Amino acid sequence: MSAPAIQEPKSAIRAQALALGFDAVGFAKAEVSSEARAGLAAFLAAGYHGEMDWLARHAERRADPQVLWPEARSVVVLGQNYGPREDPLALLDQPERAAVSVYARNADYHDLMKKRLKALARWMHQDLGADVKVFVDTAPVMEKHLAQAGGLGWQGKHSNLVSCDLGSWLFLGEVYTTLALAPDARERDHCGTCRRCLDVCPTEAFPAPYQLDARRCISYLTIEHRSHIPREFRAAMGNRVYGCDDCLAVCPWNKFAQPTSEAAFLPRAELTAPRLADFLDLDDAGFRKLFAGSPIKRIGRDRFLRNVLIALGNAGNPQAADRIEPLLSDPSPLVRAMAVWALAQLLSQEALAGLRLRHTGAEQDPEVLEEWRQTGA
Repeated sequence: MSAPAIQEPKSAIRAQALALGFDAVGFAKAEVSSEARAGLAAFLAAGYHGEMDWLARHAERRADPQVLWPEARSVVVLGQNYGPREDPLALLDQPERAAVSVYARNADYHDLMKKRLKALARWMHQDLGADVKVFVDTAPVMEKHLAQAGGLGWQGKHSNLVSCDLGSWLFLGEVYTTLALAPDARERDHCGTCRRCLDVCPTEAFPAPYQLDARRCISYLTIEHRSHIPREFRAAMGNRVYGCDDCLAVCPWNKFAQPTSEAAFLPRAELTAPRLADFLDLDDAGFRKLFAGSPIKRIGRDRFLRNVLIALGNAGNPQAADRIEPLLSDPSPLVRAMAVWALAQLLSQEALAGLRLRHTGAEQDPEVLEEWRQTGA
């Protein structure tokens, strides 16, 4: 017979977590439902994870916390509000400005969350004698399922967590523990008949409610996808250069959201509404300096400029062509190819032919050559 769940430490853990700056606290058993495991298996079987190979590599540990850590009895699920002060979709009406996902406009949330999670875990170990492990998107953890089991919110039709109190804007982290803590009540689904998140998606990335094909998702394409973005999705990207907030931002439950008061999540001035063309001169060192401490840094300069060039092509201003032209000779074939595509959206066939003669006489990369072939120049 298993030991009874401990009730009293929960209030102490909750108080300590809130004192450390977390905005939501829940408690769940260290287990994942059979429905959630089946959903993960179906997602992987359909190939919806795309190039995110780690999802398949660690599927067994992701689907069962007991495989990840056999001693775990309970999970303390923590939420951190990063709600924006302004409508994140307003910037989509300014095509020559770069739209950066709300979560990436300042410091990398992993750093702040991990610091607070470790502080909570140390306190639990010292004051409650608990063995602990902390996770914040750094291990195979089905954190949204655990968050729903712990009462923080529910997975909406867009597959992201939605909170009755904080809307769509919630970072998640977990403390696994050997303590047997009584679980909170599971949050039920409040989506009803609403399908705003599904209908707003620019690339139709939801094959059905509660299902996401990441290969079509702009967040995936601009962040996780390592090579050339398929042509069919480029126009739909608009001016989004890192992530996409559309399905989050239209959720009606955001009427209860509160702007974050955490300074680390307030947008940096240079990422609030930056001009796309101002990024074109970035070399690798300049990119790393500009995005030091930012989640944007992890995609690297070449993929970031790939996204910027697509956005500039979508913006449709021929005056940007002179700034783009030098990138036809960039060391990165990924950048060169997207420079070709962007210029093809902005210039005439005659002008493109002239540029090709000046810049691509010795071009060997097949992807760049294919972009030129598609232009007809």
